[in-house]
Amino acid sequence: MCPGQIHNRDYLKRYRKELRNNLTSAEASLWTSLKSSQLKGRKFRRQHSIENFIVDFYCPSEKLIVELDGNQHYHSVGANADFERDARLNELGFTIIRFENKMVFEQLEWVLAEIERSFGEP
Repeated sequence: MCPGQIHNRDYLKRYRKELRNNLTSAEASLWTSLKSSQLKGRKFRRQHSIENFIVDFYCPSEKLIVELDGNQHYHSVGANADFERDARLNELGFTIIRFENKMVFEQLEWVLAEIERSFGEP
C-alpha cells in the first residue's frame, strides 16, 4: 500500500470480495442498473473501500457514494456509526446518498433519478 492511499486497501480485499459475492437482494437489484456505465455513462464500483470503510457503490468521477440501508441502520447504534462514517467521508470530499432497501424495490426509477441528480455537469 502506498502511503496516503485511501482506496481499496489490501487488508480489506478479502472482505470486499466476500461482500461482492454476497450482495443483498437490494444491492443486486440496484447493481443491475448501475453496472457497465448504464447510468448516464458513469462508472460505478460495488463494495469499494475508502480508508477503513467499505461502501456499497462508488462512482469515482463524481466522488459519489450510494448506500443502501436495511433495518440495522435505523437503530441508535447503526445510525450513530453511519453518522460518524458519513462525517469522515464528507471530510475527505465524498458525497453520500442513502436509500432504504425497500425503495430499490418499490421506486427504482426514483432512486436512479436521485442518483443522477447528484451528478455534476458532464
